[in-house]
Amino acid sequence: MKILKIDHIGIAVKNLAESTRLYEMLGIQSTGSEVVDEQKVKVSFFPVGDSEIELLESTSPEGPIARYIEKNGEGIQHLALRVDNIEVALEELKAKGIRLIDEKPRYGAGGAKIAFVHPKSTGGILLELSQRQG
Repeated sequence: MKILKIDHIGIAVKNLAESTRLYEMLGIQSTGSEVVDEQKVKVSFFPVGDSEIELLESTSPEGPIARYIEKNGEGIQHLALRVDNIEVALEELKAKGIRLIDEKPRYGAGGAKIAFVHPKSTGGILLELSQRQG
């Protein structure tokens, strides 16, 4: 497994439009919004250098972001690491006894293949592995 960089930091927000205005006032422009139905979330990415900030708004009261905000409030929800081969990364982590939420990649925003590592294996941090084209 090769980790290429910090891909993005995911921030759970109640109101994507309101939060977008804040980041735009900071001089960071969004690349647009996208709804990921499978995850019950609407996202917007803000490029910062070689990484991005991802704002996540739940599209359903039962969605994982809505549940996260209800329990923890708005704020950093996950850290995503870009890997060169997500299938190999998941196999290596599983072989090392690291607890996974996803044993197989799923669809993420921007066409990425993503998978999550369980916070019980990472000192309490929800870690996302992300493989993108290009």
